[in-house]
Amino acid sequence: MVCKEVIRKLSEFLDHELAPELAEELSRHLSRCDDCNIVVDTCRKTVEIYCNMEPLPLPEDVRARLDHALAEKLGKQRA
Repeated sequence: MVCKEVIRKLSEFLDHELAPELAEELSRHLSRCDDCNIVVDTCRKTVEIYCNMEPLPLPEDVRARLDHALAEKLGKQRA
């Protein structure tokens, strides 16, 4: 496996969705490639942080503009 393949399969690897033999091949690559290991570790930590965060409330003016834009878009789709 080469680095580009690791990047292409990264999401599936982190989600444990790769076939076992492909996951093993990717793990072997990671044991030899510091650059890919850094990328995988950084992505894993980013996902962890994101999943453990509380959503931030939208400011009222942003919510109002979003509601207006969605209403316009939905109105145009019905016409």
